[in-house]
Parts: sequence; structure tokens; C-alpha cells
Amino acid sequence: MLLELAIRNFAIIRDLRVSFDDGLQAMTGETGAGKSIIIDALGAVLGTRISSDLVRTDADSAWVEAVFDLDRMPNQERITGKLDELGIEHEDATLILTRDIRGNGRSVARINGRTVPARDLAAIGELLVDIHGQSEHLSLLRPAEHLAMLDNYAGTTEQRREIAELVRQFRNTRDNLERIQSGERERAHQIDLLRFQVEEIADAGLSADEEESLQRERQVLANAERLRESAWQAYQLIEGDSDLDATPGTLDGLRQASAALDHLAEVDPDGAGELAGQIRESLFLLEEWAPSIRSYAESVEADPGRLEEVEERLVLIRELQRKYGSTIPEILAFAERAQSELDELDSSEERVDQLEADLERLRGEIAVQASKLSEVRRNAAGDLEQSVEQAIADLHMGGAVFRVDFGQLSGNDTVTIDQNGDQVDAAFDTTGIDRIEFLIAPNAGEEPRPLARIASGGETARLMLALKSILSDVDSTPTLVFDEVDVGVGGRSGQAVGEKLWGLARGHQVIVISHLPQIAAFADQHLKISKLETDGRTETRIDQIQDQERLDEIAAMLDGIPVTDASRQNAEEMIRRIDAWKQEHYSASST
Repeated sequence: MLLELAIRNFAIIRDLRVSFDDGLQAMTGETGAGKSIIIDALGAVLGTRISSDLVRTDADSAWVEAVFDLDRMPNQERITGKLDELGIEHEDATLILTRDIRGNGRSVARINGRTVPARDLAAIGELLVDIHGQSEHLSLLRPAEHLAMLDNYAGTTEQRREIAELVRQFRNTRDNLERIQSGERERAHQIDLLRFQVEEIADAGLSADEEESLQRERQVLANAERLRESAWQAYQLIEGDSDLDATPGTLDGLRQASAALDHLAEVDPDGAGELAGQIRESLFLLEEWAPSIRSYAESVEADPGRLEEVEERLVLIRELQRKYGSTIPEILAFAERAQSELDELDSSEERVDQLEADLERLRGEIAVQASKLSEVRRNAAGDLEQSVEQAIADLHMGGAVFRVDFGQLSGNDTVTIDQNGDQVDAAFDTTGIDRIEFLIAPNAGEEPRPLARIASGGETARLMLALKSILSDVDSTPTLVFDEVDVGVGGRSGQAVGEKLWGLARGHQVIVISHLPQIAAFADQHLKISKLETDGRTETRIDQIQDQERLDEIAAMLDGIPVTDASRQNAEEMIRRIDAWKQEHYSASST
């Protein structure tokens, strides 16, 4: 609910701060005191377009701030969801909207201290307050809202969600089908390309570690002669040159050294024994290595033909790497993906048949569900029409006629439904097959017209009051503001309007600007607006009044100023009578 509204340098308001309570809040005061200006300021902080002309003379800018308590909002989840969507923090359950209106025509909007575009302020504002009367902030004048209100009244919200899900599936299926059918030429080209790529990689017969193995083999083949010569040289240095007896090998010298150390060890085992053993062990190892070196030298052969094969294989691998990946595992992974995509494209004909069958199935389900929903809506619409007309009659507005007009949606997505025994095509969207608009004929004999075309602001406000009194149980907007709700209303009708407003305030915070004492007498909180002159400038002030001050204000509304004992007595009797009515109806509603 709205906790506080602060206004500075806005029209004739220099500095004003007002707190609000639960229930019905009445704002009264003389003409020109600034009652409607306060509502305009509230509209500004809720995101409506505002003129820089409303900046107070000699001030650079105007400023408005509204503080709301989220914990006392029936639609708290929806509001916090929108705040989350906008990335605005709301941890302490306090929501603060601010609007700075500059004299140059620009304005700055903030939500909880964060600067936001005016459209974001309006998106949050429309979830918080409905202003009925002179403001544009009027949800019941937007036909787009009427269907949701009827569904809430009819209790068909869940059916509507089910249809929305079916329509979502239908549109996704249709999009997939169109995507396949619209790209036949491109699909054929893609199939050819993928098939070539898969076959090219498959024909190569790659293995994951092949490239490294080929690189090693090429290194050996390219240096075969040098490797063989080096190996033979090492062998000859160890064993000695068999053709040149004068050239001893390392083994001969090591054998002689080992024999000499063995003789030493016989004489001095402690000094030379360990050394003799080490030389003997080295001799054994070298005698074992020599044949292996000789075998390696004999195995190394130059093979130009194999070298050419290896080079060609490596060129093929490099070419595939250039096309499909920097390594053989990446090439093989590319082939797997290409094969998967190829399989999917090859099966597109079967996929088309399946999607077409799914479309027809979904279309049939939508037709059945939408027809059922439309029937429930039409039945509920009749009840709503009677209830609203009764509420209008209670407000002494004559024989006004209220109608819920059913029309057809426009669009290319259609279903075939039964309509009075005839099979007809009906467009559908996520809400079903119905286009809803509320129509009003304020006077007998007139043709019902859209609510937005009702000429009188006060008449519109009372019609909205009648609708709100019926739809209040399903309307989640926390705060409702009625401006000019009593224009053209006499004393008898004033009582009825007060009763409706007070009843509406049992489930909402209701703020009403009124000139009728009957309405003011119903208020749970009475705010008196007055104007005074300070330093040659007119200013607006607002005071919460009660007890004697409230009695005098209602007496002045009854019989003018100066307030007389008779007018006070009449005011006191009116308050006593209305308090008794409220107590009776509060007890009845509680029961």
C-alpha cells in the first residue's frame, strides 16, 4: 500500500508530505486548494507523462516521492518479479519511487534510488496504483485488460494458462516445420557438403596417434645412412676392428684392466676388491650391449619408397587438419558431428511428416480447449453484466446498460470450431479465441459504447467504481484513487457512492477526492486540503483531521462557512448514521 507521498515545488505546492493508512482515505477542501494537483503529482511519480509547466514558478525543478510497503500488497509476487526483471533490489520490502521534473522539460525517474527510464517507472507504477477520473492511469479503459478481468471473475485463469502452453507448443512446432520446408535447396547443398566431408575423413582411415608415429618413422628413414654408420662406429669402438688387429676395442682394454685389478684384489682385497668388482660389472654390461648395437646397425636400411609413402601420408593429414581441425582427434570429432547432422538432414522427410501430424494434433487440442474456455467466459459474462448493472443502479445512475462484447481475433493461426451448429474458422492466440471489450450505455435507449468513449470524467469514475466494486475480489491493484467521483452526484446518490467506496476499501487502499459530505463521512482517514498565502505566494497544505475538526469540515461541506450549530448537528447525525451502517455491514461481512 501507499505509505507516504512527498511533493516539492509542484504547481502551487511548495513542500508537502502526507501519510496514508489502510481503508478509505477522503481528501476534501475548497475548490482550487490543490486536491487534483496532488493526484497529478502522484500520477507523475507513477510514470505518467508530465509537463514542465507544473514546475513551481521561480523553482528549477519539481520533485515527487512515493513510498510503498510491499509486505501489504496483494500482488507482491508480481511486483517483486517485475523489480527482479529490472534488476532493482527490494530486500527491506520498502519501495520508493521518485521523479525529478526539470524546468527544461526533462525528468529523472528513480526506483529505490536507482535511475531508470520513465517506461520502467510506469511499468511498476501500474502494478501499484489505479487512478480513476482525470488521469490517464486507468486500467479499466484499456481493452487489453478486460479479458484478464473476465477470466479472473470467471475463475478460468488455469484454463487460460493451459491454452497458452498449447499455443506455445504449436508455434514452436510450426516454426520448426517452416525452417525445414523453407530451406530445401540449402538442405540439399548441406547434405552434399556433409557427405563429402564425412567420406573424405573416412577414406583417410586416420588413427588418433598416427601422426606422431609417422613423424618418428620419417625421422629415421630420412637419416638411415647416418644412423647405420654411427651405430657401426660405436660397435667397432667397443669390440674393435676385426679387419685391423692393431686396433683394439674398448672391450679388450677393459678385459685387461679387469684382469689386472683381479690380481691386485688377490693381494689387497680390502683396497682393490671393490674396484675390481665394479670394473668387472661394467665389462659384463658392455659385453651385453655390443650385440644390441650391432643388431641396430644391421636393421637400419634406407627405403626411399617407404619414405615417400610416409611423406605423402603426412601431407594428407596436414590437408585434413587445415580443413577440419588442428589435430587428428579434432578431425575425427568433426566427422562425428558432420555424420550426426547428415543423419538428421537425411531424416527430414520423416521429420516433416511428424511435425505436420503434431501441428494437426495441437490444433485440435487448442480448438477443444478454446471452445470450452469461450463457453465458460460467455456464461460468466452474463453474470458480470447483471452484477455491474445492479451496482450502477445502486449508484443512482439510471438504467445504464453494461455489456461484455465478444469479438473475433485477427491472425493467420486458426482452428475450426462449432458455432451454433456451423463449423467456422476462428483465429487464436495464447488467450484463446475471444476478443473482449466492456461496453457501456450510460442512459436508456443509447447504444453501448467502449468505456474509453464515455465523455464525462465524473461519469466515467462512477462507472469505474461500479465495475471495481464487482471486480474488487479479483483485482490485485493495491491502491485505487478516485478523482471527481462525485461530480454531478446529489445527496441521495452520494450515500450510495460512499457505501461502494467503503466496501471497496475492505480489500484495497482507496483514496477519494470528494466534495460530498456523505462520502467524507465514510472515510477511515480524513485529509483536509487548504491553501494559504505566504510571502505573496499561494501554497497548499494538507492535514489529517479527526474528532471536532472533522465534524466542522463535514458541517462546512453540508452548509458552508461559517459553520453553525445546526450544520454541526446535521454533520454529527450523518456521521453517527454512517458509522452505524458501517458497523452493521462490517459485522455482516465478517460473519
